[in-house]
Amino acid sequence: MKILSVVGARPQFVKLAPIHKAARAASVEHVIVHTGQHYDPMLSDVFFEDLGIGVPDVHLGVGSGSHGVQTGAMLAALDVVFEAHCPDWVLVYGDTNSTVAATLSAVKMHIPVAHLEAGLRSFNRRMPEEHNRVMTDHAADLLLAPTPVAVEHLASEGLAGRTVLVGDVMTDVLFEVRDQLAGAPSPLVEELGLTPGEYYVATIHRADNTDDPVRLADVAAGLAGLDKPVILLAHPRVVAKAKSHGIELTQGSLVAHEPLSYPELIAAALSSAGIVTDSGGLQKEAFLLGVPCTTVRTETEWVETIELGWNVLANTADEIAAAVTRPHPTATDAAPYGDGHAAERVIALLADA
Repeated sequence: MKILSVVGARPQFVKLAPIHKAARAASVEHVIVHTGQHYDPMLSDVFFEDLGIGVPDVHLGVGSGSHGVQTGAMLAALDVVFEAHCPDWVLVYGDTNSTVAATLSAVKMHIPVAHLEAGLRSFNRRMPEEHNRVMTDHAADLLLAPTPVAVEHLASEGLAGRTVLVGDVMTDVLFEVRDQLAGAPSPLVEELGLTPGEYYVATIHRADNTDDPVRLADVAAGLAGLDKPVILLAHPRVVAKAKSHGIELTQGSLVAHEPLSYPELIAAALSSAGIVTDSGGLQKEAFLLGVPCTTVRTETEWVETIELGWNVLANTADEIAAAVTRPHPTATDAAPYGDGHAAERVIALLADA
């Protein structure tokens, strides 16, 4: 049995870690292909090191570009990779250009495709990620759903026969990293001289929040006006956009900082008063860590975080301020994202298929 994983962005590296560990434990050959969609070392290399994944078997080095240029370059390169490795399964993750490119390449070569994190829907067709995940789900052979809500979405689209509920693999790695930290101080807190519980962690990267200069300025101003320091872990793309728009990312309460390694991010989140983000993964991680989250979007795929009171959608500066300073959510023992053993189920399913 040979499984070939295709990844290219930070959330996919996190999901890859428990899959790689489970594959090794089951003596399943696991080939890792990194498209290079995220090429900055703090968004790429350091994740492989810190999560114990090791060096990818193949690195395509695609880099940045428009959606069409990036996806097309991946398609051209992956055809050659799949032909050389002849995997039994191609495993794709989430909703990036790497996801849909690997899926299209594999299915046209008649290689079975499994989609991890299948069935998530924002129902916002402005999001490139929404198109990527829908196309991937309808092309893939096996849909590995993280939640019952995702299973329902797939069933409503006529895909129930290909769907299996496995739980969320990000839960697997998050719990492991959280336990490894075991109360250790946050390097970010020590570096910036922050007081635990007296700062917020922010990430803003989606096109809807960054491409329009007026929108990015509004979001930055909203974060700058908050009641505690806001440490913005700024993706290189956001830094470039802000510079081209003439927008300061360090102003008022807002402090721009380079991205963190995954363990450092979790440590910073655990010590924070809250998370402000437009990231899908970080919303869920905040919930699992018991940290209040404010999501700077009009919708979320992770509706359970909203329903349980740990996440609030906010779109304007006033809404962001109100959400961030809201009363602390009520504690819950709900576990909508599984028990931390999703990766083992995934490998078992692929090995038995």
